[in-house]
Amino acid sequence: MQTTEPIHSYPRLLKIWLIVGLVMIFGQVVIGGITRLTGSGLSITKWEIVTGSLPPMNEQAWNKEFDLYKATPQYHKINHGMSLPEFKFIYFWEYFHRLWARLMGFVFAIPFFIFWRKGWIDRYLLLRLSFVIVLAALAASFGWIMVASGLADRPWVNAYKLTLHLSIGLTLYSYLLWTTFGTFYPEGGLVRNHNVNKWAKIMTSVLAVQIILGGIMSGMKAGLFYPTWPDMNGEFIPALLFDAAQWNVDNFVHYDRTPFMSALVQVLHRLTAYGLTIIVLMYFFKARKITAPKVFNIWLYLLITLLVVQVTLGILTVVHCIGVVPVALGVLHQAGALLLLTAALFQNYAVSEK
Repeated sequence: MQTTEPIHSYPRLLKIWLIVGLVMIFGQVVIGGITRLTGSGLSITKWEIVTGSLPPMNEQAWNKEFDLYKATPQYHKINHGMSLPEFKFIYFWEYFHRLWARLMGFVFAIPFFIFWRKGWIDRYLLLRLSFVIVLAALAASFGWIMVASGLADRPWVNAYKLTLHLSIGLTLYSYLLWTTFGTFYPEGGLVRNHNVNKWAKIMTSVLAVQIILGGIMSGMKAGLFYPTWPDMNGEFIPALLFDAAQWNVDNFVHYDRTPFMSALVQVLHRLTAYGLTIIVLMYFFKARKITAPKVFNIWLYLLITLLVVQVTLGILTVVHCIGVVPVALGVLHQAGALLLLTAALFQNYAVSEK
């Protein structure tokens, strides 16, 4: 009788393959961040799974793609008069983002069938990897839905749809990461401590909310409205948030017409960051008291280090949002969030009660 639980030690090559998959998803998130912050996401106006694998191969093809882009709101409202070389720059990042996604498909699919035929993938792993495929397809589909939202009326993608796309991508990463932990530690967590386990769940849940808020804030370019810290243009909480008239459906839907949503999201993002910092510190001091393997303590100190780095990057990103969101800092801040999530999920797995 087959079991849905991992029952054996998995081959080293299979573990490496899973880690490569995680690295590629991490890379996709980073490339996506660069694509967004350079305003490149709307440069390719069609979703062609097969023919879109190749970039324009001659000047005529480039002009055709450029003409399609000239019909978009982004070109008319933001990039009017852009030269062909400038278009090629933004086209590269969106093309690279899509190409990387295609490469991930090959890197996952080919070894998957090889390892399955070898009998290295048991029922437990087969079920989990099947769900990984579903999540990957979902992320790709919502990626196009996100892009399409910026090709009609707005000169940029919808912030809520961008956040949904990012959230699915991070869910994919988290699920594959948890699956990978299961291949390294098939018997379950490293330690047993109910109190620490409870705090690990709280920590990761708040971190997930913080990442979602970060996605909305990024999509709305909220940092441009309040590029100061610890205050927000001289106020701890902007006065317009206390104006009842501002709390209406139109301001939530058409968030780019007034600074209301930018203020609200940034306040929530900042307050959640403060709360998360306290929770991680509480978890750290509780977890360091328990007897655990060396690898647990290494990841524990990595967690606290990444927290400090991420908070610093967040502050630097905000205060440098003068007129434009700084690409390097913005990308590093997004990558830092994913690394912090990785460390938090390891803590969850390590103290999980199975």
